[in-house]
Amino acid sequence: MPQFSTRRCVKHSAADMFDLVADIERYPEFVPLCRSMRVRRRTQLEDREVVVAEMTVAYKLIQESFTSRVTLHRERREILVEYLDGPFSRMENRWEFRPVDAGAREGAVAAACDVAFFISYEFRSRTLGLLMGAMFDSAFRRFASAFERRADQVFGSARMA
Repeated sequence: MPQFSTRRCVKHSAADMFDLVADIERYPEFVPLCRSMRVRRRTQLEDREVVVAEMTVAYKLIQESFTSRVTLHRERREILVEYLDGPFSRMENRWEFRPVDAGAREGAVAAACDVAFFISYEFRSRTLGLLMGAMFDSAFRRFASAFERRADQVFGSARMA
């Protein structure tokens, strides 16, 4: 089953990076393959917000939509994406944002964080998996970088040691 994980230190605060990833309506502006994003429902619970959203991804002539439940734990700075419906047999995506002690790194910016990204997925259709698998794998590997570039655009660039 394909999966990808990465951890990187970025030059933006954990709160800013959480907000950027949580702003799913903006994904079509910068996320690889994301053609559209539609929020179906938002529910505010005591310690988290749960969003049900439909994302349409497209590559050349192939277009697929899938629905996910996105759980936003703002206080814990964690986001969990769980697959509900679409072309996958399963898909799970997790983000974690942890503040970095900038004083421990000489020359580091004051607001920095470690961003952990994980995704695993499996297509329901073997044919679709063969057609889109390598392209999806490549896109998922570019996700973390796409969010980091977006953060630089939204929050500005700063030098990182």
